[in-house]
Amino acid sequence: MKQTGTTRRGFLGTTAALGALGLAPAWTTAAFARTGSTLRLRIDGDNIVLDPGFMTGGTEIEAQKQCLPFLAQYARDGETFTWEPTYFVTKLEQRDATHIDFELTDGLTWSNGYGPVMASDVKFSFERMKTSDWSGYFDALDHVEVTGDRTGTIVLDKPFAPFIMITLCHGPGAVLSEKAMADAGGNFTTTFPAVCGPYTYEATPGQRAVFAANPDWTGPKPAFDRVECNVITEVKAAELAFEAGELDCTEVGSDTLARYIKDMPEGTGIAVAGELQYMWMGMNTEHPKLQDIRVRQAIQHAVDVDTILQGAYSGTTAKSHGIICPGLTGQRDTAGYSYDPVKARALLDEAGVSGLEVTLRTLNNQERMLAAQIIQANLMQVGITVKVLPLDSGPFWEMGQENKGDTWKDLELWLMRFGTTPDPYEATQWFTSDQVGVWNWERWTDAEYDRLYDEGINETDPQKRHDIYVRMQEIMENTGAYVWINHEPEAFVHSTVVGVNAAPSGELNYRRFTQA
Repeated sequence: MKQTGTTRRGFLGTTAALGALGLAPAWTTAAFARTGSTLRLRIDGDNIVLDPGFMTGGTEIEAQKQCLPFLAQYARDGETFTWEPTYFVTKLEQRDATHIDFELTDGLTWSNGYGPVMASDVKFSFERMKTSDWSGYFDALDHVEVTGDRTGTIVLDKPFAPFIMITLCHGPGAVLSEKAMADAGGNFTTTFPAVCGPYTYEATPGQRAVFAANPDWTGPKPAFDRVECNVITEVKAAELAFEAGELDCTEVGSDTLARYIKDMPEGTGIAVAGELQYMWMGMNTEHPKLQDIRVRQAIQHAVDVDTILQGAYSGTTAKSHGIICPGLTGQRDTAGYSYDPVKARALLDEAGVSGLEVTLRTLNNQERMLAAQIIQANLMQVGITVKVLPLDSGPFWEMGQENKGDTWKDLELWLMRFGTTPDPYEATQWFTSDQVGVWNWERWTDAEYDRLYDEGINETDPQKRHDIYVRMQEIMENTGAYVWINHEPEAFVHSTVVGVNAAPSGELNYRRFTQA
C-alpha cells in the first residue's frame, strides 16, 4: 500500500482554495489551455496491480474508482468526512449493527459482454477479499446474502460501526464481475477484465494512464470526457509542468505549499484533501545489526525529528507520536522517547556496539531525501555511519514483501509513509503478527497487540477504544523499531476552473471532479 492516503486537525475542504496562494515572483501564471474536456493529472508511477485484493494502493485505487462500482463514497460533513451512497446503488442502509442492505441501480452493465451488474458480483467481490492481501478490511464480514438480482445484505459476524466508511468507501470496497474474473483466472494485474463506470482504462508504461469515456456507461456523465494521468515520478517536475500549463492539478511538496500559502497567482488554487498520512523510520528487528533492542533505542534517541520537520518539510506538517493521526480516536500527544544523543551514545556503549554501519532506504523524492540526510547527520553524531539508498516507487514498495524477492532479508532502516482512513482500526492492521513479511517490515510479533487489534474493532465505548489504540502504539514504540516523524497534508495545486475531489487519504476521484 503506498500510502497514502490523514491527520485530523480537522479536514480542510477538498475543493476549497486556501486563499490567494502564489508563486515566486520569477514564475509566470500558468495558462490553462484546455483541449476539449480533457483533465490532465499526474501519477507518480505505473499502476502495477489494479486487482483490489492484491494492489499496493494509491493511484491504483484512483483507477478503480473510475472503472468499477462502489456502494459508498466519502462525503463532507463540516470539518470531517462521512459517507453517502454512490449512484451505483438506490439503497444502502445499515439495518442493525451486523446487517447492511443494498440495492443496485438498474441498468448497470459490465463491459466486454459480461451482462448486468448483479448482487452476486457484490457477494463474490467482498467474500473474495477475506483471503486477499487487504483482508483486514473485511475482518468483520461473515458473508453477503443475495436476496434478488440486484438486492442483498452484507452480514457481519460482529458489530463494526466503521464498516461502510472504512471498507466500502475505500479501494478494497470495489465490486468486480464474477464471470469476468472466472475467465481471467481469478485475478488480474494491469487490465480490468470488465469495467462498469464512467471511464475505461488504458496505460502506456512509463508514460501515462488514460481514462476515456465508457460507451456502455448509463450513469451520470462526468465533467471530463477524458482524463490523462502522466507518469511524473518527481513532485518538483510535476510542479514545473503545472506552472507551464501542462497539468490542471498536481500534488505539491511542502516547500512549495509553504510558498503558495504566502502568495498565489490568479487562476490558481490549493486544495487540501486531509492529513491522514503517518511517516516513520522503521528498523528490521531481525537484522543482525539491529537485533539488540538497545541499538534500536539508541537510534530512536539519536534522531532530531524537529529538525526534519523544519529542514525537509518547511514546517508544514504535524509532528507524529504514533500511527494514529491527529483528530482520530487513539491519537497520542507525546512519544515515550525524546531526542537525546547523550543517551543514544550510552545505549550503544551498553550494547558494546561501535563503528556501526547501516543502510537507510527511502523513496527518491525531495522531502524524503532531505529527511534521510538529516537522519544521516544525526546518527553520525553518535557514531553510526548511514548510507542513504534512494529508490523509485516500484522497488521501494516491494522491498519488505517476502513474495517479491529476498530484499527483505537485507533491510536495515527505511523511511515509510502510509495513508489511512478516518478510523484508527485501519492504521493498526498492518502491524499484526500475520503482516510480518507483508507490510509489517519491522518483523516483530506481540500477542497483546494482536488481541487489542481484535478488541479495538469491536469496542464501541469511545474512551475504551481510545485507550486500546494508545496502548497498541506504546507496544509498537517499545520494540524500538520506530522513529515517529510526521503527518503530511495531501495538498494539490489546481486551476480554479477545475474542482478537485479527493478522499481523506488523498486519492483523487476523477469522476467527481467538476469543471467551471
